[in-house]
Amino acid sequence: MEWLSAENLVAVGTAILGIVASAVMIWYERRVPRRKRIGYRVQLDAPIGDDPRSGRRINRRVGWFDTAAGMTDASMVLLRVENDGSGAIGREDYQNPGTHGMTVEFEGRTILGVSVTQPTVTSHLIEHFTAERGFAYRDGTLDLPRVPLNRGAYFKLLVLLAGGSVGDGIELRCDLSDGEVHRNRSATPDEKAPLFSRAARLITITLTLCVVALAVIVVAQDDSPPPIGCEGGSLTLTGSTAFAPVLREVARAYEEDCAADDPRIEVDAHGSASGIRRLLAAGAESEHGSPPLVALSDGPKPGGTPELRENRVAVSVFALVVHEDVGLRDLSTADVRRLYRGEITNWSELGGSDLPVRLVSRDANSGTRQVFQRRVLGRGEIAHSSVDCVHKDDPAAPVVRCELGSTKEVLTTVAALPGAIGYSELNLAGRARGLHRLDLDGHPASVDAIEDGTGSYPYQEIEYAYTYGRPPRDSLASSFLTYLARGIGQDVIRTHGHLPCWTPEGTGRCARRAG
Repeated sequence: MEWLSAENLVAVGTAILGIVASAVMIWYERRVPRRKRIGYRVQLDAPIGDDPRSGRRINRRVGWFDTAAGMTDASMVLLRVENDGSGAIGREDYQNPGTHGMTVEFEGRTILGVSVTQPTVTSHLIEHFTAERGFAYRDGTLDLPRVPLNRGAYFKLLVLLAGGSVGDGIELRCDLSDGEVHRNRSATPDEKAPLFSRAARLITITLTLCVVALAVIVVAQDDSPPPIGCEGGSLTLTGSTAFAPVLREVARAYEEDCAADDPRIEVDAHGSASGIRRLLAAGAESEHGSPPLVALSDGPKPGGTPELRENRVAVSVFALVVHEDVGLRDLSTADVRRLYRGEITNWSELGGSDLPVRLVSRDANSGTRQVFQRRVLGRGEIAHSSVDCVHKDDPAAPVVRCELGSTKEVLTTVAALPGAIGYSELNLAGRARGLHRLDLDGHPASVDAIEDGTGSYPYQEIEYAYTYGRPPRDSLASSFLTYLARGIGQDVIRTHGHLPCWTPEGTGRCARRAG
């Protein structure tokens, strides 16, 4: 696997950034706000007199504001001073020389008067604003006493000024032990406080950009990445002809995804029983443990073969198929058993067309046939009586019955012979022309019904993949089986009408069916 790929680097970087950002925010919340901090904000800075720069009146005044000296260029400032840290500030925390604790400078303006206001809950603070404790002003400088402030406490200063211009600089200075003084943003009734702090917005934007970059890289990559643990070498897949289409498609996908390792996978299917025998023979002759051979079987292995190791791959659904002229869509299990015992020779006996019954079966190597006998008939089929599926080679046989070597041959023959009936893997049966599937006891052949647990269709079985012993972890056989059962092979299995065992829905079905 390419660990140093672009998407991996972005993913790891995003994770690290998220961890660091979280740690920094925790540190910030725990450490920084504990510092003592005084904030101040200018809530009002408005002219009272005329605008000296334009030489015109900008408001109308009566009474004292119009007659008192110095009102022609006066202005009014409302200043809020607050403890916006997380710790209380005492008188001893002010480090300024002299008796006062804070100084406010009004650039270019002269102070005419000051009034101190504060909420009722902190009215005791007014006791500190005395000349003895440093409360005084001169020119444009206002000295404030060492006012003790609990967390969140504040007071306001209403300052009458002359000269200068509205908007000239206003600055509060204070030497605070283990703390700082800063200017707050002045909030007005029309403004809303930001939902996130500047640090939170910066972190959110950074993480969002990282996630978007990761998504772009992933989308730009091939959406079918190579499986974990690609291996090279040669491998043969044998056994079930019903499952062979799945094996061929998965083998092609594996060879394409793992092209750098040059794997070579051959599908050589001749029936489940034939595949099991071939695997046993190859294992007995192998001098190096498990041979590079996997046998797929429609159903469990025969008894007395402990050396074969099973891998449950899928639940396979099979179907009975009849020529389209038969005229029936549903049969009971009892009628199917009568058909395959040779007790019914013409479809008219079951309410169908006047056509002779022709049984088109698989040979003894077929797992599909074994599942049919085990799950539907409850016994073996009668002896075959025909080679060409048309004429009886045994005149004493009640019906024509022939045996063919593959599912494809069965479907082709049933579609060509009026009155013929056979069996097949479900997905192949649904695509064939000239025939149709039969329901059993009113239950349709349906993977969805089996997956949902809403059907009792009997003609189904687990598809097993067998190896001779346990193949090495770094072998092509082991890698391919992982790819088939738990990798991209799951999608192929589902596309071909089977239920993968390693999906959440398939796990329980495979366990119950095996039992």
